[in-house]
Amino acid sequence: MEYGIVGLIVLIADVYAIMQIISSSATTGAKILWTLLVLVLPVLGFIIWYFAGPRSSGTASV
Repeated sequence: MEYGIVGLIVLIADVYAIMQIISSSATTGAKILWTLLVLVLPVLGFIIWYFAGPRSSGTASV
């Protein structure tokens, strides 16, 4: 039961990351690479994207 909940959380996080990647102002190639990273390495890819990935075009960098 616990693994199912953890899996669902990872799935939601990855879908969120992919939506943010697609809506970012990054180049098409960068979007493809980031999306592949998140899909191939779901947990690690999400963590790397969260700290280093492209940001949405509507937000300013801090």
